[in-house]
Amino acid sequence: MKRIFLIAFVFASMLSLTSCSKMAIDENYLEKNNLLYTNVEQEFKETKQKLAVSLTTQDNFQVVSSAGGLESVYVEWKNITNVQKYNVYYRENSTATWKSVDGMLVRTYQTYSRVDILGLAAGTTYQVRIVCVSNGQEIAKEATVTNLVVKNHVREGFGFVNGTSSGAYNDNGTLKSNAVVLYITNDNKNTVSMNVTGANSNPCVGLQTILNAFTKKQDTRPLNVRMIGNVTDFSTMEGGDILIGGQNITFEGIGKDATANGWGIRVKNASNIEIRNIGFMLTDASEGDDIGLQQGNDHIWVHNCDLFYGKAGSDADQAKGDGALDTKKSMYVTHSYNHFWDTGKSNLVGNGENITTQNYITFHHNWYDHSDSRHPRIRVATVHVYNNLFDGVSKYGVGATTGSSVFVESNVFKNTKNPILSSLQGTDIANGSSNATFSGEAGGMIKAYNNLSSGTTTAIISHLNSSTSFDAYVSQSRNEQVPSSYKTLSGGTTYNNFDTASSMYSYTPTSVSSVESNVKAYAGRIQGGDFNYVFTDADNTKSDVNTGLMNALLAYSDSILAIGENQTSTTPTEPENPQQGSSTHNFTTQGKTSSFFTITGNMNSSSFNFTFDGLTLTKALKIESSTNISFKTTSSMQLTLVLTDATKRIYIDGVSYTSASNLVRVTLAAGNHTITKQDTTNLMYIKLV
Repeated sequence: MKRIFLIAFVFASMLSLTSCSKMAIDENYLEKNNLLYTNVEQEFKETKQKLAVSLTTQDNFQVVSSAGGLESVYVEWKNITNVQKYNVYYRENSTATWKSVDGMLVRTYQTYSRVDILGLAAGTTYQVRIVCVSNGQEIAKEATVTNLVVKNHVREGFGFVNGTSSGAYNDNGTLKSNAVVLYITNDNKNTVSMNVTGANSNPCVGLQTILNAFTKKQDTRPLNVRMIGNVTDFSTMEGGDILIGGQNITFEGIGKDATANGWGIRVKNASNIEIRNIGFMLTDASEGDDIGLQQGNDHIWVHNCDLFYGKAGSDADQAKGDGALDTKKSMYVTHSYNHFWDTGKSNLVGNGENITTQNYITFHHNWYDHSDSRHPRIRVATVHVYNNLFDGVSKYGVGATTGSSVFVESNVFKNTKNPILSSLQGTDIANGSSNATFSGEAGGMIKAYNNLSSGTTTAIISHLNSSTSFDAYVSQSRNEQVPSSYKTLSGGTTYNNFDTASSMYSYTPTSVSSVESNVKAYAGRIQGGDFNYVFTDADNTKSDVNTGLMNALLAYSDSILAIGENQTSTTPTEPENPQQGSSTHNFTTQGKTSSFFTITGNMNSSSFNFTFDGLTLTKALKIESSTNISFKTTSSMQLTLVLTDATKRIYIDGVSYTSASNLVRVTLAAGNHTITKQDTTNLMYIKLV
């Protein structure tokens, strides 16, 4: 029998939503309250950003780009010859105290340098000050950028039900007060070290060893892993993946060029984990996924990542790699603002195992950019799919099977074959059950509302066409419940109406007319990342490997020349008039020689291994009776001492201070200061800002 396909997309402008207490999509309301992601293209165009930013400079110091972003700001400036490095400071307003930025956040490129400052509270205007350093001293050559407005990440979806998925961060975007920050580069990835409570031995050396120690959950500090640049395989991994367990961990990329090249991330038996701002290229891990959520997880948030091809697998359908971002046996998950680049299998939910507890997962504002299938493909789960952009999808969009309930809301389908499918009914068996998509599995129940379609090859078959064989129950309002009389043709699954239950989370969907511009402005790494490839209309229906894209991935490398203390490669000239803004002393590289601190005492001949500010510290000054360190400050400054012992006492200006996790921090007034012995210990590093 010839089937009649009914176009059943319904627009919000035809409906009254005044009864909906869970959400608000009135665009006038959004505009009046200046909520994030309203008119994003106009608000974040660089021309407007440049007009909004105020800049003061000295000696032709040229800032070329700056902006407030999502709980962060960045500044780029032209490199200055004969400068050793740059110290960077930030503050919330003109009266606040300047805070020093970790040196590892400053990177040098061929013609410019860049700093990204993270963990900033949204709704606040920040200032950034960049100061040149020559011969170890700050000089009177600097720039100050003001009026950098910070906005918030969207924390919505199941990942924020009955808990949080912000990892090492607070939900306002700031880093938790007791969080420890670990910087990972391609140079230090195998040697970075940290002492972790409960570890088999300390220090733990190498990222995977450190993460393994945190899985014991004896060290309760939140962990923030910050990855910089193009990082290839580690010497120690779990089947080609970096494995994250434990709790309260954020794994993030710095800037627009942080790339996991050849490896993936696997999450297992973990809680409150955030993964963000990383590009995943050509992973060849045994599990096959760019990012894989395995068993025993809850409250996971993967967002603003770029997901590219993996290495080809052994099966015919793995030419582009296996999964891009898969979720199995994981409760309370949000996947948002990710960019999928021609991925073959984008998102699998469940893997066929017998699950008695539902997974609860939200997919919102993701960009499925000429990807093929599984957006997502769902087994035994409750899933909300809203405000995603499907563009040039060659096989199918959302696929529901095996007892799942899926709400597909306010998405944009462009040039998409089969926008939504339920197994063994409707469009899935339009060409006969032998050509069905989902290996004969029973169907899942889909509710569809307010979706926008253009250039699709098939429409959604509505329940109005048939009460027993349809793609979706196409509702006439967002609050409409699906009657229990509607069941899937195979399996008899009914819809659980999670989206209209009193327990449903609050969220603010983007107007469907703005979804495409919104997603293109924000999905993937910040500023669109550092990788560019333009698909053509001919790619809309192709599912084979795109040779041009693959070759570009194989040829990829970042353009960072130096990071942190080794920011610049230019030779410093004679120092100009010194201007005190900060001073550091690294006993590993400087011994007792300093033009700022007067140091008497003896170096310890033993070797240590401690990481601070991205530096590996191996040498130390003995703190004993003969030791004396003196210096003078001309303004109030914060002193940080890095000791070899976690809890030892030391005198600063005759006052006793005890180290916590090897650090002593104290604010000093202007004047003369001394550091002397109270307990016997060793001093590895001094930082004064």
